[in-house]
Amino acid sequence: MTRSDWDDLPATVREAITEHTGPICCIHPAAVGNHADIASTVVGEDGRKVFVKAARKLADKDGPEVLSLRTEARVNPFVTEFAPRLQWTTEAGGWLVLGFEHLTGRHPDYAPGSPDLDIIAATVQRLQKTPTPEIVERPVTMRWALPDEDPSPMDGQALLHTDLNTSNLIITPQESVCIVDWAFVARGAAWVELGQMIPWLLSAGHAPQSAETWLNQFPAWADAPASSIDHYARLHTKVWTRRAEARPEPWIPPYLASVRRWAEFRGVLE
Repeated sequence: MTRSDWDDLPATVREAITEHTGPICCIHPAAVGNHADIASTVVGEDGRKVFVKAARKLADKDGPEVLSLRTEARVNPFVTEFAPRLQWTTEAGGWLVLGFEHLTGRHPDYAPGSPDLDIIAATVQRLQKTPTPEIVERPVTMRWALPDEDPSPMDGQALLHTDLNTSNLIITPQESVCIVDWAFVARGAAWVELGQMIPWLLSAGHAPQSAETWLNQFPAWADAPASSIDHYARLHTKVWTRRAEARPEPWIPPYLASVRRWAEFRGVLE
């Protein structure tokens, strides 16, 4: 999606934001991400920073971006061990706005041999042990709901962020890991979280075998039936092949190439 500029916000929305931030001296748009119309670090005149995400409602209902922000707001109290705290919300002028704790840090490196991989692994291990809040109702199987296909091998009750790409992870100066953008949080088989990481590991330079070797440190992956992982790899390729045909977004073809490379490695393409 194409993001809006801060100046596109109606005056009533900007006024509602400044009720929380005070007068604003500067705004730094986020360089990555695509689940909000506005995503920016806002700096108040007193130097305080807050990360603001905002989405415009449709004429008669919440659009997908607004629904994503509502999901983030609902789950945030249950994942503050991992995520920046939601400090406030406001609705005005047909917009929903969330104000998050601002983080200083960097995105990790998934390349083979990167020391960041150990830090990320420790965080993912903790995430895999986190109970799933009742408010997380979305089944991850919805991602592969295709005609004449059965996504049930991916079914389960584990808490899944589902998109642990490097843009959604921030390593702080204290070497702790924060996970952002919980728009697609779901419940499902715990190993699915790990399978979702494979395209990002491959795009960072891993071979399919080394990516799977890295994932074997996680019990959920090591213990998952090979047939279930094969089924996931095939369905995931099928879904993203269709999306690539329907959505001309520049990041999709390289992602699909990684998805297909792994599926070919597992020998599951038709």
